[in-house]
Amino acid sequence: MKYYIIIPTYNEEKFISLTLQSLVEQTILPSKVVVVNDNSTDKTEEIIQSFVQKHAFITLVNKTSEAIHLPGSKVIQAFNKGLETLNDNYDFIVKADADLIFPANYFETISNHFQSDATIGMVGGFAYIKKNNQWILENLTDKDHIRGAFKAYRKETFKQIGGLKPAMGWDTVDELLCKFYNWKVITDESLKVKHLKPTGANYNQAARFKQGEAFYSLGYGFWITLIASLKLALLKKKPFLFFDYFQGFWKAKSAKKLLLVTPEQAKFIRKYRWEKMRRKIF
Repeated sequence: MKYYIIIPTYNEEKFISLTLQSLVEQTILPSKVVVVNDNSTDKTEEIIQSFVQKHAFITLVNKTSEAIHLPGSKVIQAFNKGLETLNDNYDFIVKADADLIFPANYFETISNHFQSDATIGMVGGFAYIKKNNQWILENLTDKDHIRGAFKAYRKETFKQIGGLKPAMGWDTVDELLCKFYNWKVITDESLKVKHLKPTGANYNQAARFKQGEAFYSLGYGFWITLIASLKLALLKKKPFLFFDYFQGFWKAKSAKKLLLVTPEQAKFIRKYRWEKMRRKIF
């Protein structure tokens, strides 16, 4: 299958060469890799250029935006900038972070999953972080969720869900919309991706409020947000994050901000979330 990869990048001089090297060593090479350099102030652009000169399928796109890293909006705006440079001649498309090392068979395996079942809309592996000289699972989400660091979408699915939303929560709403449109989301535990920088390492308090705002924009409602906020705070082993998350939700609710989904989709999402919790309990 033919696939494209878009990598939003900001000040990743420590890691971007490792990510790109793992891509050029894939058993099935991507047709195109677009690296979007979003106003980096270090040697990120120089490193990307060194790969562009050696590999015709890698291209560089420069973008200028604010330096502050608010999760969601900045990264997806950069992704969409890269998307503008690509045509529709692909079978699946990938949004990848710039601080990953993919196993050599990663995208061959992803391709095999898509080819095995025409109703599979998204596929991904699992993120591992280095701790005490060992690579351990970065256990921040359920095992049926694909991390935002490496999302692979069938072209038809990507178009039906309307692409990626430039807002916090984009990497949850995409999967929920897949399920709304009856696409399967597949995770493969054999695909272990090395995540070189812990999730949220550079997030400030404003970013943490954005997480609560995301729960609101997904149509979760009060009780699901309460449970989701507590669960995420405990998974990160920082219980007090719960208050930042819930404050973000309440501010968004009070301001009556627009949802990322339609009322029909929000109703489906709440039903899906409650059913998932019910299965876990019983």
